[in-house]
Amino acid sequence: MIPLKLKQFASVTGSLSGGILLALLAGCDSGKTNSAPAAVTEQPASSTAASIQVVANIQVSNPSDFERTQEPLYFSFYDLGVDPGKLATDDLLAKTGGRVLPSQLIDKDADGAPDGILISTEFAAGETHQLTLEVDANATRPNVIKQTQAEVSQKVGGEWQDKKYIGGTFENVQTLTTPPQYTDHSEYIRYEGPGIESDKVAYRFYMDWRNGFDIFGKKIPDMVLQNVGQDGYKSYHEDADWGLDILKAAKSLGIGSFGFWNGKNTELVSDVRERTATIVNNGDLYSALTIDYADWKVNDQTLDVKAHLAMNAGSRLVHTRITLSEDLPNLAIGFVKQPDTKIFHGPEEISGYAWTYVASWGKQSLSGPDSNLGLAVIFRKQYRREQTEDDYSHVSVMSTAGKEIEYYFLAAWDGEHNGIKTEEEFVAYLDSEIKRLTFTPRVRLDTALDDEQKQFPITAESALKWSQRLADSELERKALDYHADGWDLNRRRVPNFEYDIIGLQPLAFDELAKVIPDDKYQQVIHKVTGSFIKDDGGIRGYKIENYNIDAIKPGRAVLRLYQHTGEEKYRKAADLLNKQLQQHPRTSEGAFWHKQSYPHQVWLDGVYMGMPFLAEYSSLFEEGKHLDEAVKEFKLVHERLRDSKTGLYYHAWDESRQMNWADDETGLSSFFWGRGLGWLAMALVDVLDYIPEDNTELRQPLLDMITELGNDLKTFQDTTGTWFQIMDQPERIGNYRESSASAMFTYFYAKAINKGYLPDSYKETAVKAYEGLINEFVTVHQDGLISMTNQCLVAGLGFGRDGSYDYYMSERIFENDPKGNGPFILAGIEVHKLLKNHP
Repeated sequence: MIPLKLKQFASVTGSLSGGILLALLAGCDSGKTNSAPAAVTEQPASSTAASIQVVANIQVSNPSDFERTQEPLYFSFYDLGVDPGKLATDDLLAKTGGRVLPSQLIDKDADGAPDGILISTEFAAGETHQLTLEVDANATRPNVIKQTQAEVSQKVGGEWQDKKYIGGTFENVQTLTTPPQYTDHSEYIRYEGPGIESDKVAYRFYMDWRNGFDIFGKKIPDMVLQNVGQDGYKSYHEDADWGLDILKAAKSLGIGSFGFWNGKNTELVSDVRERTATIVNNGDLYSALTIDYADWKVNDQTLDVKAHLAMNAGSRLVHTRITLSEDLPNLAIGFVKQPDTKIFHGPEEISGYAWTYVASWGKQSLSGPDSNLGLAVIFRKQYRREQTEDDYSHVSVMSTAGKEIEYYFLAAWDGEHNGIKTEEEFVAYLDSEIKRLTFTPRVRLDTALDDEQKQFPITAESALKWSQRLADSELERKALDYHADGWDLNRRRVPNFEYDIIGLQPLAFDELAKVIPDDKYQQVIHKVTGSFIKDDGGIRGYKIENYNIDAIKPGRAVLRLYQHTGEEKYRKAADLLNKQLQQHPRTSEGAFWHKQSYPHQVWLDGVYMGMPFLAEYSSLFEEGKHLDEAVKEFKLVHERLRDSKTGLYYHAWDESRQMNWADDETGLSSFFWGRGLGWLAMALVDVLDYIPEDNTELRQPLLDMITELGNDLKTFQDTTGTWFQIMDQPERIGNYRESSASAMFTYFYAKAINKGYLPDSYKETAVKAYEGLINEFVTVHQDGLISMTNQCLVAGLGFGRDGSYDYYMSERIFENDPKGNGPFILAGIEVHKLLKNHP
């Protein structure tokens, strides 16, 4: 059995293929209704150790202060390091405490083959579970009651007469394509389209010009769709033991459907050449279907659309992914507008990636004049452009950056068994659901393939090899896609002149090329950073008047290009960035503002973004004229942002004390964010590269800070060798070991020792940090690529980001983002030097 040598793993949100997707497959309800936990009787395992093949050991923690019932956890075969063609995946199961948990193999990407395993489990508030994934053909599996279903049914044995299908009987099929004559009420498709349900609610999707999404209210938790509409359309509009159709969709979006917002009203997905429904999964715990729309004519465009709709056991939510063949502005999602209903809006003062909602509650059910029904769509705040309405629908106008959009819709009927009965319960339920979606479970994953390929203690050669493997993996994935006309996958937009994708990561590749001479590594900086520099030295995607210090960071890569090529355009571009720094607004004491749009604010991030470039530029072209300004920035940050009790630094300081995150007296933010301090740590050792050794007056303040920080960071280093997202609160619910900060601190220690800024006595700390970085955050894939996991994608302050603990926990946890990749590659290089030169 592989040891439980657990490593922290990211819970991604579906934008990365092969990633772990937690609690976002279709949501899982936590409100008043409390269905039987996965409706199972968990059985003890009964196999002998010899018959078991261990695939992975997993630790999963609930990041919330409320319980989570039937929490869906998905692990892809890719991240588990297994080849489904060579492993008996049908015998793959999850165990905890000797019990087998409910699980199901699912096809999340709808390509026709299972790509991972979904596990259903329960969590108390803040609870942690230890799971084992095993291939065990002899284990006794739990008896799971079917709690989800997807189906589509067409008539056979009859004949078409004009637009009606006469005679015949219904037959469930895997795929159904509408014939040209098909329209509403053709009596060819049972309940007029495919359906999906959980133990709480069922939905149907019209496969005609209406494209409405409708609701079957369920009085019982049993699966009912297989019996609905067998005797025609009228029966399910009448009250039955199981329930009935409870929504009048008419010409509206119904519940959660989509269309095009033309500025005045919603154009439904009506003018379509052909529609095809496919049942992708029809399982006990998870079901999904797709609807393909061929040649939708709208907005003077003709495009294809795929809607992927999925539900989990115990949930009312339908997880919806819309994929377009070409960009379509102003995709409309929403729900029917009814009289005598109340509209609710979810939180707005949140980060852009957090989930929020629009909802209605009131007497809008067809089940009776006194029956209440709640409707809602849930989406990431950032992607809603406008909230509006037309004659028929409440409409959320969405951006489709990257030709896709992800959202959820749901219905909560008061006739549901143990259902939500009041407005107050409905709002509380919605608030709980968006927290579930925003705060994803914290997972530490250790696979058999990981253990096979990770060797400890680390050596100089293996440290360099890990840097090379991540670099090669990113070249295979997306490192070269960040050119000026390319695509920024994680931000879902055309690349801007960003600090990470254009500055940090290309420079890391160039540093790797110094120790592993290979043109493929050096070409990254030319193909990516170089693509932004115009022949006249102008910079694409850059505006000096923004006075954004983040935009200075790519300047070091521009300087490197100048050194490689001698081309004048790079010198001119560097001059432009230096001009910004000389004109950049500052605090009353002379510290650089973070941005023009963040006045009076100094962030730790900004020290790294600006000062290494300022020092290098001044050293190259000004005989060190402005080195004192770079050093002054560190001294001011030390004075204003360092906490004397812990030795840690707060994320930011607002001199004006006007921001909602700033303390009224000190102007400081409230928490010690790991990567914020990581930026400062890297800046310290990098700026010293450009201050002459004989200039002790300028060097000494930085050396003193390095000595101080080297000692203080050790206090907060975890037993794994890594550091937490919020550095001084490792036991707090939701906190997690964060990889980008851990890589930055590893780089700081190793380089400081290599340069003689810290004594060799810190070597043990540096090596422990690097081994933790590999052990906790590297996932090895079957195709030979590796991933760096558990990266906080972004964190900032202002514009809905209030600097609270919950805010830092709410930001998305990603893998293979340049903000982590760059420090990882650099850390491996410095540890390689450390172990080579300090055996």
